[in-house]
Amino acid sequence: MFFEPVVNLMKMRFVFLLFFFFSFNGVAQDNFKLQNNKIDYIKRARELRFTDLDSSMYLFEKAHETLLIEGDTVEAINALLEMPDMYGQQVNYGKSYNGIWHALVLAENIENDHLRASIYNRLGRLYSFFKRKDKAFRYLNTSLKINKDLIKRGLLGKSALIENYYLLTATYREIGQPKISEVYLDSCSQVLRQVAGSRLKSYIEMERAHILTYQGKTAQAVDLFEEIEPWFKKNRPSYLVLVYTYWGDVYSKLQDLEQSEKYYNKAIETAQEYSSHLDFSALTHERLADLYLKKGDKDKVIYNLKKAKDLDAHFFDSRSENNKLFLEIKDKYILSKERQEKFIQKQRVEKLEQQDQILLLQRIILLGAILFLLIIGLVYFRIIRIKHRAEKKLIARNKELELIKSKELIELKNKELASSALELVEKNELLGNLKNKLSSKNFNNAKDKSEVKKMLNSIALSNNQSWEEFKLRFTAVNEKFYEKLVIDYPMLTQGDQKICALIKLNFTSKDMARLLGISVESVHTTRYRLRKKMKLDRKTNLEDFIATL
Repeated sequence: MFFEPVVNLMKMRFVFLLFFFFSFNGVAQDNFKLQNNKIDYIKRARELRFTDLDSSMYLFEKAHETLLIEGDTVEAINALLEMPDMYGQQVNYGKSYNGIWHALVLAENIENDHLRASIYNRLGRLYSFFKRKDKAFRYLNTSLKINKDLIKRGLLGKSALIENYYLLTATYREIGQPKISEVYLDSCSQVLRQVAGSRLKSYIEMERAHILTYQGKTAQAVDLFEEIEPWFKKNRPSYLVLVYTYWGDVYSKLQDLEQSEKYYNKAIETAQEYSSHLDFSALTHERLADLYLKKGDKDKVIYNLKKAKDLDAHFFDSRSENNKLFLEIKDKYILSKERQEKFIQKQRVEKLEQQDQILLLQRIILLGAILFLLIIGLVYFRIIRIKHRAEKKLIARNKELELIKSKELIELKNKELASSALELVEKNELLGNLKNKLSSKNFNNAKDKSEVKKMLNSIALSNNQSWEEFKLRFTAVNEKFYEKLVIDYPMLTQGDQKICALIKLNFTSKDMARLLGISVESVHTTRYRLRKKMKLDRKTNLEDFIATL
């Protein structure tokens, strides 16, 4: 009982693994089968192209569907484009147009320019069959422009231009403009010389043979037709309808009616054998009608003209069932494409207008922001400038006040110094009188004489100390004045410096004499010498000059 759930679980896992294995194996086999079918479809379809056209188209359709399932859109388009060519050979242009239109839609969806160019070539040729020249050349030139752009961008080789120039050559030949056809044939040959070989070489030589016929170089034309005939028999027998018709034209121009009739009939037989280029048979019957007219065979002339008219009506008349769809469709894809482009263009215009409005709004906002920032900047700059000026004025004012205060303080201290100096003068006078009285007395006792002498010496010492103290105080208060005086006038003596200091303190000559213990005349003499040392002229007032130091 314990092992039963475990066994059941193992059985379930085994069954699941078997299911997964066979399912995976089945999918792998299906994918392999799908891949093989795709390859077999295309290979077999190409083999049956000239023998069983219906089977060939069916196989191409199956290959197209298989490739779409696999997601290989490019190869699916290539398979699809095989069918419009075959429908064109059957002159079933309605189905041919539908196939090309479907291919173009797929190519547009994957944005493949190379395939678009190839499809535009086919559209151009399709329109040329109905003599709608404007649209035919528009599509052919669009294809040429796309391929040139791809070559310029390095995405395509020059050999791609050969098909463009060849189709333009063939189209101008068909509408009866051999001179322009020759121009494109030369372009085609020029590119062909630059690249190694091309599948279109024999087609190009056929066009060259037709141009040679037009130029009257019939012998060269015949040689060229004989040269290219084997290649077409082997690779594209259905195209011999055109080769034999233009070959017959050469003999018609040479007045060799038998040979001309032979090749015209070969062209008709080839068209019937391969059910291809049946629309071109109308042109061949017209050629035969002209030939029999020259021979004088009226019955065959009437027969061929009637045959040409019937074929032309069958394949190109608007009442033809095969082509009714093509003519009634009225460029469904082009109209839808134009509507789509107009809608996209309208959206683009609206988007551009919206972008312009947004850009204009952004510019207005940006301009407004710049103006606002400029105004703010100017206001800020003005405020800073005003503030700077105010600060400058305040600093200047403070300096001025400090200077005034400093001057006032110096003046105050100088007044205190002057007052102190006057006190010192009075003290010195008092001490001088005392000294004189003591000096005039006679002391008998030697001890008393010694004491008096010491006292007199102390009075002299006290005077000197008082002056030194005064000098220190004056220097401390008038430091800059004293420094300038010493630096500018180093030849001044200490006595001269004393006189300058006392003049700075507004002392009179009399007060100076009393302070220095000299006569007034000595003061005047010292002042005179001071002026000479300072090199002052007579007009300069000594007191004012010293006050400025």
